[in-house]
Amino acid sequence: MGFYQPAPYQKAAARLLLAALVALPFALEAAGQGFYIGLVSRIMIFALAATSLNLVLGFGGLFSLGHAAFFGAGAYASAILMAAGVGEAFVAWPAVMAAAGLLALAVGAISLRTRGVYFIMITLAFAQMVYYLFVSARAWGGDDGLPLAGRASLAGLGLGGDRAFYFVVLGCLALTLFGLGRLAQARFGRVVQAIRENEARMEALGYPVFRYRLACFALGGALAGLAGALLANLTGLASPSLLQWTQSGTLLVMVIIGGVGTLYGGVVGAVVLLLLEEALAGLTLHWHIGLGGLLLVIVLFAPRGIAALFGGRRG
Repeated sequence: MGFYQPAPYQKAAARLLLAALVALPFALEAAGQGFYIGLVSRIMIFALAATSLNLVLGFGGLFSLGHAAFFGAGAYASAILMAAGVGEAFVAWPAVMAAAGLLALAVGAISLRTRGVYFIMITLAFAQMVYYLFVSARAWGGDDGLPLAGRASLAGLGLGGDRAFYFVVLGCLALTLFGLGRLAQARFGRVVQAIRENEARMEALGYPVFRYRLACFALGGALAGLAGALLANLTGLASPSLLQWTQSGTLLVMVIIGGVGTLYGGVVGAVVLLLLEEALAGLTLHWHIGLGGLLLVIVLFAPRGIAALFGGRRG
């Protein structure tokens, strides 16, 4: 399983898509469909969260079922900071990423000493521990979650409007994808990919395998924390549902649909899954049947995911 860089024509398509996304909110408002700006923002936030999991799974080769712990922790950290009067995004969101990254560092320091199904189960166990911690904390809302007094501000500019917040989310996603693309080609990225392919050989060559994998795991957790903070600001609530193992499963499904180990796999998976949910939920309560059929088709005919169907090269 390799980490695929986009082909040149994919990069050109990505630039065109970015330009279209910049124009989209203005077009929606002109058409009187401003509601969909929030929907697209939500899709981009989940695309960021799925991309962070793809970094851990597709890039680092670490099959984690506890990624929702960092996603939800980011949402709660953002709400707690907002309640403490820290509403400046340039201050709050780096702090949120640091908190989620440190949580991932602590979880990874223990989990990475295991392999295979044991690693999967221990990450799931940690995620459930974090979930029950927040649910039992009455000061943080318990089962009801922790509401935010308002959205964060960016350099003094309010993000209460859907359009302004949309562009912030788009900027975060674009910068993340650009950064991960560069990371895949950097020395750190090359080493992590080599460890994924042949851990024993890299260890024999003298590389600190554990530290590289831990750094990759922590970076994925930090990015998931940022996505959680953005979602909490979008919805106005840090919900315990973001911490449940089913949320980890949803992110994993997005990665599988889009393509494990492809740079845009998390984005494609989030778009397909959330739009499918939006379309089918209005038709039937059993929209999961359609999702199951889609997963079956992908596994059988496109095992590397939708994004990989359009080409790419190994990083």
